[in-house]
Amino acid sequence: MLEAAIRVADRGGVEAITMRRVAQELGVEAMSLYHHVPNKDAILDGVADTVFAAIKLPSAECDDWRDAIRARASSARAVLSQHSWALGLMDSRRNPGPATLRHHDAVLGVLREAGFTLPMAAHAVSLIDSYISGFVLQEANLPMTTPDDVEEVAGSILEHLPTDELPYLTEMIVDHALRPGYDHTSEFSYGLDLILDALEARRR
Repeated sequence: MLEAAIRVADRGGVEAITMRRVAQELGVEAMSLYHHVPNKDAILDGVADTVFAAIKLPSAECDDWRDAIRARASSARAVLSQHSWALGLMDSRRNPGPATLRHHDAVLGVLREAGFTLPMAAHAVSLIDSYISGFVLQEANLPMTTPDDVEEVAGSILEHLPTDELPYLTEMIVDHALRPGYDHTSEFSYGLDLILDALEARRR
């Protein structure tokens, strides 16, 4: 049932998850769902927990806490990029499921074992998760997904750009975005490393 609800949301967003639509996805009557869940909120709780379960837990056995958090962040980005509608849902549930709780505990465990104070661990989780969510949301709304898209969009902007009036934007497009090998998706790793390095400095 939860996988069916996720498929519904992948097509129409979280607001598309209704008892009727989930039942249609399963090929059953809506009333039959009430034999398994009490209401729509229970489905939403389960969906949020299922998405959390798909994100790789950070390994407490990594020699460098940054490697563990980096791997977890990359997994979270990959999962949430497939289900960007889940971003608001995952933060809004009042009854977190076992996968959600286990996930948060694992992240905090890596940070605490690395020597972060409790307040610093809280700061780190908030900062890292905000960065992941913001990047995923930005990516989901960008009008480009491939290098060819970047060239087309940047070229179109440049064509109508008053280059004399906006020299720095022109420079960014010509000497950076349109350079061979430019990949805007690499910005995620660069920004994440900056955050992790800054947290490491504070940890010490």
